[in-house]
Amino acid sequence: MRKFSIIIFLILAFFIIYFLQENVFNAFTISGIKPNLFIIYILFIGLFANQFVGISFGVICGLILDLLYGKAIGVSAIMLCAIGYLGSYFDKNFSKENKITIIFMVVGATLIFEFGTYFINSIILDFDREYFNFIKIVLIEIIYNVLLSIILYPLFQKLGYLVDRNFKKNNILTRYF
Repeated sequence: MRKFSIIIFLILAFFIIYFLQENVFNAFTISGIKPNLFIIYILFIGLFANQFVGISFGVICGLILDLLYGKAIGVSAIMLCAIGYLGSYFDKNFSKENKITIIFMVVGATLIFEFGTYFINSIILDFDREYFNFIKIVLIEIIYNVLLSIILYPLFQKLGYLVDRNFKKNNILTRYF
């Protein structure tokens, strides 16, 4: 598969994730909180594609989400850009083969995204910070994101190596999978 078709696949995946986020997971909330599939998605791209693709998709998806949901344009773009970069950093320094490592990556990415978004929005929109409620929401979202990552790990790994083979050179570990 060529890079262009992988990019088309990633764009289609964005729309599928948006559909799932808005339609499926609205019905399956935990205490009114749903997972943030876009954090997992951009982390996945950063892990399996290269740094440029992870950051680019983070910015583009973040801008689209800010236009659809956000009160301050650019906040999600900045934070998803950071998640895309973080994914490429994790790829260079940690193994993608271990589920425990993936769980820690999802926890870290969710924490960085949610804390960053919350504090940037609190500065821009000038609202009072409610730390207890915020931490409760973030912990539930982390649990939800981790559960989904564990369930979808085989699919992530299979699709990830397809993306990996097309964006990275001389990757001997994924050549035959």
